Amino acid sequence: MTPVIRAVIDTSALRHNLARVREVAPRSRVMAVIKANAYGHGSVPTAVALAGADGFAVARLEEGMALRAAGLRQRILLLEGVFGPDQLRQAAHHDFDVMVHEPEQVLLLETWRGDKPFRTWVKIDTGMNRLGFRPEQVAPVLARLQACEAVLKPLTLVTHLANADDRDDAGTRAQLEAFERLTAGMPGERSIANSAGTLGWDAARADWVRPGLMLYGVSPFADATAAELGLRPAMTLETRVIAVKEVHAGEAVGYGGAWRAARPSRLAIAAAGYGDGYPRNTRGGTAVLVNGRRAPLVGRVSMDMITIDVTDLPPVAVGDAVTLWGEGVPVEEVAKAAGTIAYELICGVSQRVHLDVR
Repeated sequence: MTPVIRAVIDTSALRHNLARVREVAPRSRVMAVIKANAYGHGSVPTAVALAGADGFAVARLEEGMALRAAGLRQRILLLEGVFGPDQLRQAAHHDFDVMVHEPEQVLLLETWRGDKPFRTWVKIDTGMNRLGFRPEQVAPVLARLQACEAVLKPLTLVTHLANADDRDDAGTRAQLEAFERLTAGMPGERSIANSAGTLGWDAARADWVRPGLMLYGVSPFADATAAELGLRPAMTLETRVIAVKEVHAGEAVGYGGAWRAARPSRLAIAAAGYGDGYPRNTRGGTAVLVNGRRAPLVGRVSMDMITIDVTDLPPVAVGDAVTLWGEGVPVEEVAKAAGTIAYELICGVSQRVHLDVR
């Protein structure tokens, strides 16, 4: 049975985008971020495709365990670290790198009695004010970790940039300066850059970069497309026409009659909606591709269907191909029309959408 809606994952695009990371940051090792089911692309097939990375970063213990269960042996970093002795035991068993960003995690390591030390990354809060040790905490925390037998030395020192997607942001410069000041003279590798930091900030390309979004072929910048950055989209969300309707001028379409035909119109109904992860608040006029040609969305997105004005296209029939985002309709364009960001769209593809990895 051929699924009516599917997310086609292009593994060659994933590898291309990893090569682009290495081209931009040739002196850095790459910790590929594949949290949240690899941003909706499938964590295991994505990890297999990105086997050339130097390691994988996930948010939580369960995500890392799924990769180990699939037989992946690369370094895996838990970006949120662990919480409690049971999680620390699991991290030891699966040989995970751990992030330390709050005092209880330091205490967990100090009370650990295992026979193998942890590769430990220490997050320093340089201004994002989310996770990480504040400047006044850094020296005493590092002293404790340096004295801790459960910690492999040297530590890896980490920060995260709040506004790297603005390449002129003064706050990013201040964060970079703060990180340099707080870590001056300390041993160990450094890691600063996410995708925007990797592409936009020379000073953020430290020993490790942590790209996520760019690996999936999506631009982190509002003023640059993925293609302009040398990236290829890895996901194409595609469906099929399930009905074709003729409506008269003046007739309304869909819930609430949100769109009314200004002329006799031919409409294609496609099997996709917010139940699949296509945003309900996507504006009318947003483009999709029907048989490779752009056509506008009309009316409201419903749970299982969208309506497309195909009046100006060659004849359209039931079963014809519809691309919701991918090559020709960048996900960034759809996200802007929905008043959100591309991250939310690709991460939000629903479980009923078939994942077709190629």
